[in-house]
Amino acid sequence: MLSNKTTGKKIMQKVLHADTHWLRLKGLMFEDQRRFDYALVFTLPRQSIANATIHMLFVFFPIDVVYLDNEKKVVDIVRKLQPFSPYYAPRRPAKFFVELPVGKSLGVKLGDRLEW
Repeated sequence: MLSNKTTGKKIMQKVLHADTHWLRLKGLMFEDQRRFDYALVFTLPRQSIANATIHMLFVFFPIDVVYLDNEKKVVDIVRKLQPFSPYYAPRRPAKFFVELPVGKSLGVKLGDRLEW
């Protein structure tokens, strides 16, 4: 389960981890929006802006993305990142990011701590 530790509210029941090179590379590419009922958590090798950049090529629906630092504190939030966006870099260095269905990040704000 993905929850907001700061507010005590549940964000998503189901959490999947992009914990292999292939899963991190694939992300949500070619995923069917009707099957996207989970939070997809990416753990990066080190906290940085460059390692946390993403693209939306071959992702056919908008998503929300929440970026977190080493302490799982929210450092950036992108709502409704559009399909086929070529590039997005977080505003601050991130160690983790979570891809969510649109609207699931609405109860999250900068500085909140998330847990899974």
